[in-house]
Amino acid sequence: MNLNALIDFALVATHSGLGKASRASGRSKATLSRRIAELEEQLGVRLIERSARGLKLTEAGEVLIARAEGPLGEVIEAMTAAQEGVSTPRGRLRVAAPVLFSQLAMGRIGAQFCAAYPQVTIEVLAEDRMVDLVEEQFDVAIRINPRPDSNLVGRCFAKDRLVVVAAPGVAKPEPGAVRSVPAIVFSNVQPTQWKLDDGRLILEPIPRLWFSSFLMIRDAAVAGGGAALLPQSIAWGQLARGELVQWGTVSTVEAQLWVLHTSRRLAAPKVRAFVDFMCARYPDMSLVLEG
Repeated sequence: MNLNALIDFALVATHSGLGKASRASGRSKATLSRRIAELEEQLGVRLIERSARGLKLTEAGEVLIARAEGPLGEVIEAMTAAQEGVSTPRGRLRVAAPVLFSQLAMGRIGAQFCAAYPQVTIEVLAEDRMVDLVEEQFDVAIRINPRPDSNLVGRCFAKDRLVVVAAPGVAKPEPGAVRSVPAIVFSNVQPTQWKLDDGRLILEPIPRLWFSSFLMIRDAAVAGGGAALLPQSIAWGQLARGELVQWGTVSTVEAQLWVLHTSRRLAAPKVRAFVDFMCARYPDMSLVLEG
């Protein structure tokens, strides 16, 4: 199959006509029409119906453009990168990231990345759901403890752990039998025992406050509302200032943050640059979130 003919077909289909496609590409309408005719001849099917009202994709044309549009974009981007010396990151980078990480980190990360790569624009969607990178046209996704996925590749760039914290005025129980403590917990989640430091201290959280956000739980803990189980990354500032005291670590739980992209697409320079940027930002893999 002639790749140039396929590219020209996609160009005409995207612009819904020969005239617009010609103006956008600088190629003549006669050339575009001939290329499409050659492609139809190779495939043995009509791809475009021509009428006085313009052009309309046939059912076969709709199937072809739906299957070819994404991969074609990657091939064109890769060819352009090769022609320009392979390497300059450019274009729009779409990133899906968890809500909390987005709120506390992605604003700074996005601004710093664009400063380092001025030919890239960045769009971040804060979502806790599992977005489909291909169907929803994302370049990369940041995920916590992602499940193995043969379609995605990437790197772990930071790690976090869960700690039990409380305000200095809240008495920490002594090690021994299971100890009950007033607690601040997530809404609609039944709390389980908190086993700290390899089981040397086991706490039975008795919920007094229920919240749907780690930030609200942290702020309630600072205000003396009880003990709370939090990612260390969002409590480090309060711990450093003495507003919270760390009672222990849930050593069996570790959160790994990964930056992922699809293995079915060529990794564009902008994607490679973003993955490297995220890993360089956390050289010791220690996650610290400000907010």
